[in-house]
Amino acid sequence: MENHNEHLETLSQIRSMMERSSRFISLSGLSGVAAGSFALLGATMVYVYLGLRPFSNYRIFYAEVLQNAKWGIGYEAFFLLNAALVFILAVASGIYFTTRKARRKGQKVWDQSALRMLTNLAIPLVVGGIFCLALYRERQILLIAPATLVFYGLALVNGSKFTLNDIRYLGLCEIGLGIIGLFYPGYGLELWAIGFGILHIVYGLVMYRKYE
Repeated sequence: MENHNEHLETLSQIRSMMERSSRFISLSGLSGVAAGSFALLGATMVYVYLGLRPFSNYRIFYAEVLQNAKWGIGYEAFFLLNAALVFILAVASGIYFTTRKARRKGQKVWDQSALRMLTNLAIPLVVGGIFCLALYRERQILLIAPATLVFYGLALVNGSKFTLNDIRYLGLCEIGLGIIGLFYPGYGLELWAIGFGILHIVYGLVMYRKYE
């Protein structure tokens, strides 16, 4: 019995070593919670800026978008500033919590597995960014929010091969929300808040409880 337990422990250690060498497992669930919180805050600021409530009539929503210049800031400048702040805060929190988790567990923050994961994440994200710029150039503003969800979901599914498998399910949910948004484009901001905000928080809490 004692030898059997030793063999099981040895196999567990070998499996852990192989996982560490092939997958980036230092992602922290708290980074998802932080990113989701910042996304909800950013969406809230948009509603405050426009003076509208969630799930308002989308025709009214986009009419307000094109005419609004609240606080002395045009809607384009406001949206870009808001999006940039949400992105910077989300990335910074992700780096902080992931680095903290890696150090606590004695793992490397940057290695080949991290590089592979980021590369596979970046490809759909870069393509999606270019696609959204093309939509903006053609004034297809209604489709930008759902498009970001679709390409972000594709990035998560693509990157999940090199990190925790659970991220794949988050990616599929993001893609689903994006597809819904493509057929109901007037509710893109609401779906964006659900995808980048609520789903990230739920995912982060589940991952924190499961792995940390």
